[in-house]
Amino acid sequence: MTDERGIVAEGAELIRLGGGYRFTEGPAADREGNVYFTDPLYPRNYWTRDPRMQQDGEHVYYLGADRQTLIRVDTALVKPNGIVGTPDGQTLYVADIGDNRTYRYDIRKDGTLANRTLFAAMGSDGMTLDSEGNLYLTGRGVTVFDPAGTRIAHIPVEANWTANVCFGGTDHDMLFITAMDAVYGLKMTVKGAGR
Repeated sequence: MTDERGIVAEGAELIRLGGGYRFTEGPAADREGNVYFTDPLYPRNYWTRDPRMQQDGEHVYYLGADRQTLIRVDTALVKPNGIVGTPDGQTLYVADIGDNRTYRYDIRKDGTLANRTLFAAMGSDGMTLDSEGNLYLTGRGVTVFDPAGTRIAHIPVEANWTANVCFGGTDHDMLFITAMDAVYGLKMTVKGAGR
């Protein structure tokens, strides 16, 4: 590991927190250090994988801050992919790209999920939230939904597929979009969540 600027804590080591997954996506971490991630299967012809290391389906997982607690928190989705949590740690959004749906969950104190509700009839590869609670879903451009699940904007992108999206920049008001073979930026009037 190289660290010319001292951004890694002195003496810190990269720790493998788990393995045997197919194609982990996310993660969505909260302030307590708990992590949610999805494990969709996107096989590649160059993969050589031990079949014993494969999960028995495509699921949503919770890894507790203790790094000992690992729970499948939703096993009923077709192909869970995009995932993001709200800054207050109360809500988790998960896209089921295989069923073209995005769901909203309440997060319980123990990390499990409750009250899965359909948020939008659209799946997503990647997603992010802004400071007003609007959810940005990727796929064919970027589609924005307000906290009630109403579509409020669509940002077309000159690519067949947009993979992921995040806020950044000095004022955290630049929307960055990865799409096929390019990266795009768009100045926004809102900031990324938690800013």
